[in-house]
Amino acid sequence: MQTSLAAPTLPSIHRLLPPTPCPTILPSQSEAPRKKMSFSSSSSRSAFVLRSGSERAGGLTSVGFSTLIDYAGKSGADVGDDLVVLIDHLQYACKRIAALVASPFSLGLGMEDGGVIGGADGSGRDKPKPLDIVSNEIILSALRKSGKVAVMASEEDDAPVWISDDGPFVVVTDPLDGSRNIDASIPTGTIFGLYKRLVETDHLPTDEKAALNSLQSGAKQIAAGYVLYSSATIFCITFGSGTHAFTLDRTTGDFILTHPNIKIPPRGQIYSVNDARYFDWPEGLRQYIDTVRQGKGKYPKKYSARYICSLVADFHRTLLYGGIAMNPRAHLRIVYEANPLSFLAEQAGGKGSDGKHRILSIQPVTLHQRLPLFLGSPEDIEELESFGDIQQKVNPGFRFSSSNNKRNFQLAASHHHPCASSVLLTPHLSKSSNLVLTQFPNWDSQFISHIHPFYINIQVWQLLRIR
Repeated sequence: MQTSLAAPTLPSIHRLLPPTPCPTILPSQSEAPRKKMSFSSSSSRSAFVLRSGSERAGGLTSVGFSTLIDYAGKSGADVGDDLVVLIDHLQYACKRIAALVASPFSLGLGMEDGGVIGGADGSGRDKPKPLDIVSNEIILSALRKSGKVAVMASEEDDAPVWISDDGPFVVVTDPLDGSRNIDASIPTGTIFGLYKRLVETDHLPTDEKAALNSLQSGAKQIAAGYVLYSSATIFCITFGSGTHAFTLDRTTGDFILTHPNIKIPPRGQIYSVNDARYFDWPEGLRQYIDTVRQGKGKYPKKYSARYICSLVADFHRTLLYGGIAMNPRAHLRIVYEANPLSFLAEQAGGKGSDGKHRILSIQPVTLHQRLPLFLGSPEDIEELESFGDIQQKVNPGFRFSSSNNKRNFQLAASHHHPCASSVLLTPHLSKSSNLVLTQFPNWDSQFISHIHPFYINIQVWQLLRIR
């Protein structure tokens, strides 16, 4: 007699997520205290040797493994109690995302046809997928519970979310970068930047102060980081005093300091870019790539190409090994990706550039503003920029949407920069776009232009640099 077995029912996405315990995992009273250990780091690549006892190693005084919260606390960087609470909730959110992307039930959730809804920037390429949305909700929930965040701006949302009138911090984030690659088990990541709330905007309507707080210059970041979800889960962060990376110990739930004070090599031997776009590149970029891979540049050895097509993964490798990670198209968002990663790069001794200007000197004008991005070793970035025209202007691969742009331009001009004297709106080729010319008498220069007819809507370069 045959017995038919019913197919098991897959759990819903909410059942995939672990329950919501206290963010800090505490040992029970019956557990014995952990034996004190220390580690030696001989290089920024963080090969470390376990040692017992307390001793001086690799420039660090270790009396045990340093966790992320220990490092941020009074025994380490001492960033303040409010920021420690925020980081604690943020790290917990990233642990949940790490568990989610590693779950066998997440397969298929990153596919284009998996219940897609419209993207915030009108781009078909970057439409949110279910995993993006769930990751966004996880982070937003954690920030709400922290009680320390005034507003969160996310790549997945059209507009920033106002959370609390008295929250001291502003969070900008790309909740799950590279989610297109999840079904192929390629590394993904979370990117975030932290700012102080602009108290001078407290009297404004909620939507206005939310936008203005989210459009702060990258130079005003008080912390930034990324979390890499790969063979290990790595939380890399800077509080403005060096770049440090912590690896998740899955047995305890702690992020352990494994890459203290990362220093990117002054020059690497790796470039990371989509070579398939070679014939769309300007002459300067083609000449640079041809030069370095033939070993005819300032560095006499031939460069190698390494490209994952996952920004966090490509940047993480570049941070450790040196070289350049780049996207010469105006594709990456300054608020959610370029500013946080450039802050991390600079704190590690590297550079972040759009091909002409330092990223952190560029004033964002719209929340989803895009630009080319070049990150890496300082000597490599300088050599690349010396080739002149390196920003790709053809085949941008997306449509730039102007929804809310006019409003954001006006807000940035009238409130965010008190020195703004006037705003002139002029019609552009596209009926749905406006080219905004903003005059700042106390600023060095202003350069706003559309780049190429291949753009369906205007692509704005707003390069305002503070004296």
